[in-house]
Amino acid sequence: MTRSIEFFDQQFARSASAAALVLNPFETLALPYLHGEVLDFGSGMGNLAFAAARQGCRVTALDASQAAVAHMQQRAAAEALPVRAELADLRQYRIDADYDCIVSIGLLMFFDCSTARKVLGELQRQVRPGGYAAVNVLIEGTTYMDMFEPAEHCLFTATDLQQRFAGWDIVQNELSEFEAPGNTVKRFATVIARKPG
Repeated sequence: MTRSIEFFDQQFARSASAAALVLNPFETLALPYLHGEVLDFGSGMGNLAFAAARQGCRVTALDASQAAVAHMQQRAAAEALPVRAELADLRQYRIDADYDCIVSIGLLMFFDCSTARKVLGELQRQVRPGGYAAVNVLIEGTTYMDMFEPAEHCLFTATDLQQRFAGWDIVQNELSEFEAPGNTVKRFATVIARKPG
């Protein structure tokens, strides 16, 4: 288990407080674009997956944390919502279907750069024409690094994510900065783009 998976698994294993189940700013930004069949790739506790399901989406939620997947499975059953949660090694996971929308928030930076770019390409390929991708990553200049494997992380440049959606209709392109523990700063890029066709 990598340091990042262990970090999040421990966090997710704690009881889910109401505050922990609130959408973060990136999930809030993505939610209005989600429709039809949705893949939440690196779903965490599934906050966005459940919000999307409540607005009529059918969601596949994948995460590497056993605690998060167990929580989502229990919640899907309790709330009778169309969220299918699965445990997955997202570095090597092969997406075997096309989706109307694919979301990956706060995940790709935990992969080495070669893997992050390969996975991003696969996510883009599996979006149906006319569908949306919503991707969020930490970027260069962030000082919030405690949970990363020293040799296995990838910080995109401030413009790299946008450039990787060349040819798509970019509907949201945001750079964000937040205070973080230990007097550090989290710096993010978020792109939401519509696939041509």
